Order: sequence, then C-alpha cells, then structure tokens
Amino acid sequence: MSYSKEDIIRMVKEEDVEFIRLQFTDIFGQLKNVAITASQIEKAVNDQIMFDGSSIEGFVRIDESDQYLYPDLDSFAIFPWRPSHGRVARLICDVHDPDGKPFVGDPRHVLKRALKRAEEMGFDAFNVGPEAEFFLFQTDDEGKPTTRTNDEAGYFDLGPLDHGEGTRREICMALEQMGFEIEASHHECARGQHEIDFKYDEALDCADKIMTFKLAVKSLAQKNGLHATFMPKPLFGLAGSGMHINMSLFRDGKNIFFDEKGEKQLSSLAYSFIAGL
Repeated sequence: MSYSKEDIIRMVKEEDVEFIRLQFTDIFGQLKNVAITASQIEKAVNDQIMFDGSSIEGFVRIDESDQYLYPDLDSFAIFPWRPSHGRVARLICDVHDPDGKPFVGDPRHVLKRALKRAEEMGFDAFNVGPEAEFFLFQTDDEGKPTTRTNDEAGYFDLGPLDHGEGTRREICMALEQMGFEIEASHHECARGQHEIDFKYDEALDCADKIMTFKLAVKSLAQKNGLHATFMPKPLFGLAGSGMHINMSLFRDGKNIFFDEKGEKQLSSLAYSFIAGL
C-alpha cells in the first residue's frame, strides 16, 4: 500500500487515531519510539519531529544530540490490540542528522545502503523469510517474568497441553490485520516454546515486519498475563530459540542461488554468499 502525506493525515482523523508511535531501531536491535498525539501528525509527515539521539546508546554524543525522524509513509498501520476508541497507530522511521543526511548508525539505513549496492551490482531482489521462535512464561504477583510455563506440550502438540495456544492465535489474527500473511503457527519442542511463520518478503519490508512481529508477540502476551521472550536459551537443558532466515537473491527474475547441476543444487555464487556470511 502506497500512502501520501494527505492520506496519512486523513486516516488519522477518519480512524479516530489519538496517538502515533514514530518507531525506529537502535544499533542493538531494540525497538524505540517517540509517541505524538494526532495534533502533531502534520509535523511528523513533514519530517519535523526531533529527539535526543544522545539518550539512545550507541547513537551520538551529547553535543550533537538533535536527530530527526523521517517516517516511511507506507508503513502506517493501526495497532489492533489497542483500544478501538482513541486508537494507536505507528509509522516506521529513518533517523536523520540535522543537516538532512541519513544517520550512519541507523540500522534501517545500513540495510538500505546494502540493498542499493546490490541493485548497482545488477541484483533485482533479495528475499528473506524468517522462522521466529519464542517462549511464553507466566508472571508473578507483581507482573514480573518467571520461567514457569504451566505447559507440558511438545513439538506440534495442541490444547489442552498447549497453554499458549490462545495467545498464539490472538497474535496471528492481530498480525493478519496489519497485513501479514501468516503461513504457519505451532508449539515448538520445549515447554512454553512457540513458532509463528509469516511469508517471505523483500529484505527491508521483512526487517520491518520482524520488529512489528516482536512487538505484537510481547504486547499480546502481556495483555494475557504472560511474558514473551526471544532470548536464545532461557531454560537449561531444554531446546533453545532461534530465528532461521531463509534467503534468496534474484537477477533477471531468477534465483541465482539455485543451480540444478551444482553440488546440493547450489550455485558458485551461493557458496560465495555463504562464505561472506
């Protein structure tokens, strides 16, 4: 979906959006945001919202703290798990310096730069398909996470053994409302461990979706009194979580990683790509 500035301003009004989260990612992969009210949306779509970059670890020093958020207008989406009255929406942003240049430490810009270089080398598209695993843990009386799951399910098990089935269903439905194509969801090997797979996309769109996915999982888990974690090994002696990344690189509409006659049907370029990783 392609949106103009006017489209965003109109949708904020028509959809009763009260708050807009201007989201960006720090160099550690953590999602950050500046929340504005609907009255500031015109400033936002004109790249006039600034923040203190020195407060974001790894960004800039205190004497060069002013940075600006440039929203990607096509990323506008309403969070379906927030109230229907006074809704909350988001815009994914690129971080820029005061002189208008992209901030070199913005991970989204780093990926854009790499994709631009690939395009200059003659590659059409770089597709990415993630398989994200996570744990759902119970919380204590103060709402703090524990490592208890109340769940004895294993790989591909279902309710009543799978106590996270309802939350996983809510996550899938919320993501579909935000434009995701959910391909599969299931219980994983360890107790309390889950996986939700969504359809591959071009690298930048997929990176944005991964950040949205993690936010949705954590938000809906908290809503249901659970704590979601993507950490790789929260329980000793049980299966850990990963995020397998399926990748394909195209030139002239053909997957150049594939070679029907190659060893394991991989091309020489595919082996070079693996060596680079």
